[in-house]
Amino acid sequence: MKGDELSIKQHARGHYRSRITHHVSLGALLCALLAACAIPQVPSRTVYEDPVNYVRLEEDPGVLPEWPPGHHAHPAAIGAERLRAILSGLKIQEHRVALQRWVQGEAPLVPAFHDDEVALLAVQLAEALAQATYNERVTFYLSQPQTMARRVITSGGIYVHGTELHVVLGNWQIIYGIPTYGMIYDRRYPMRPTAAKGFNIFFQPSEAVIPVKSSWLDDLLANGKDEMVLDLSKIQVPPPAQAPVASPVS
Repeated sequence: MKGDELSIKQHARGHYRSRITHHVSLGALLCALLAACAIPQVPSRTVYEDPVNYVRLEEDPGVLPEWPPGHHAHPAAIGAERLRAILSGLKIQEHRVALQRWVQGEAPLVPAFHDDEVALLAVQLAEALAQATYNERVTFYLSQPQTMARRVITSGGIYVHGTELHVVLGNWQIIYGIPTYGMIYDRRYPMRPTAAKGFNIFFQPSEAVIPVKSSWLDDLLANGKDEMVLDLSKIQVPPPAQAPVASPVS
């Protein structure tokens, strides 16, 4: 009788240990899955940041150390006044398909950035380009909080390759709903769109634009005109306005 009781107790202990091992294994598997699904951090260093905006330097995964022709021309000395002229020359046009254009006509061109955004970015982008290395690109993020749950964002990045300035606009005045849980994507990946773009980017004067080839599908989805390549040698900085000279009082 005592032998039977001892056997039952040993079996119960073994079953209990088996259940613990099973739960531990499930927990380890869950942790591994969560780690695998975690969004990877982009290596970066901050040049400027305030509560709603930032400018930072990110590693460009498309630049390979062993391939010098693909290296960016960084650090780059592009003054704030020149960048101010570039940012002011960028224009946005709502993308419309053929039927929309037939009914509504072409959408008007509007400035890509407000005056206060130009003033902020011109200085900070110049500083970031001066610090950038051959495998980094400059990214920026601008936001306007609307409520506790949403904000309007404009974000993208720039880099210099040879004598060309590449400007990528990932988001332009997109209303971003801040999730109640999970990852917040817009601040982490400024060059990636958070929604269907629906806009084309232009530059004035157009003589400075270097055409970028895109497929018919990109053109249809407005994905082919989110990057602007500019010839820096053709961008002139306007001279500073001179204050009028007061005529002498006779």
